[in-house]
Amino acid sequence: VEEQRARWERKRSRTAKELLETEHRYLAQVDLVVTFFVKILKAKGTLKPAVLESIFGPLESIYSASHVLSLQLERGDLGPGLENFCQNLELYGHYAENLEQANKTLKEQLRKNKSFRRFKILQETRPQFQGRKLEDLLPLPLQRLHKYKHFLRDLLENTSPDSAEYQKLAKAVKSVSEVYHWVQDITHKRENSLQLLRVQKLLKGWKTQVLTPGRWYIREGWLLVVPSKGELKRRMFFLFSDIFIETKPCHPLHPVNSNKLACQAVYPLHQCVVDKVFGHTQSQGGLLSVSLKRK
Repeated sequence: VEEQRARWERKRSRTAKELLETEHRYLAQVDLVVTFFVKILKAKGTLKPAVLESIFGPLESIYSASHVLSLQLERGDLGPGLENFCQNLELYGHYAENLEQANKTLKEQLRKNKSFRRFKILQETRPQFQGRKLEDLLPLPLQRLHKYKHFLRDLLENTSPDSAEYQKLAKAVKSVSEVYHWVQDITHKRENSLQLLRVQKLLKGWKTQVLTPGRWYIREGWLLVVPSKGELKRRMFFLFSDIFIETKPCHPLHPVNSNKLACQAVYPLHQCVVDKVFGHTQSQGGLLSVSLKRK
């Protein structure tokens, strides 16, 4: 038992040391944005307060919370430090919700605001940035949240259940996991929206509505359609959570739609029956039958 506790303590000490070291590096990078962008832009008034808030969101508050955490970790107050830090975790969820709008506003300001464009280039050429762009630094809090999840889990696994810090660590792990899943859900919804928009733009015209609330993109690919008569037809199919779309390429010489796909059929999945006629359905190919009540 004593040997096991000694192993736990060694692993726990290593993890706590790595958490502190990586926290310092993370803070140094976020500090670049807070010091050379947020604070100076506030003082100069280059951007309106609403625009500044749209681009950087609660980044200053996130930095402050991490700074306090690093001070407590330096003192060895691991459990209390993480417990206090978890009270600020909602900031990461709000930051994730705002990130898409932040990128849009940033692009818009770079296009319209000449003074901000010059200011950004000037700040990024400072030696502290080491060639990094503002766009590279803005996602850092969400990347750090992912690392917190793993650090806290490792700390909990190597802490004795009888110790005073175990319950505090367990609560911290639960809090970080909940916010991490919240952020993941935001990310997945954003990625799905981009996929739906991409497919919608690929289709000729707007007769087939891909952009529908609650619809999830699954996959796409070429399949050969076997007609009752004649040759096989190569078609591009898109599979969503509720429909299956069959398309074919438009004529390559078409003046407008040469790079688009024309919709041939939309199959509602709740009305479809899929049967394997022969062959393999995993990777080696086969023949599938997709049938509806009337077709």
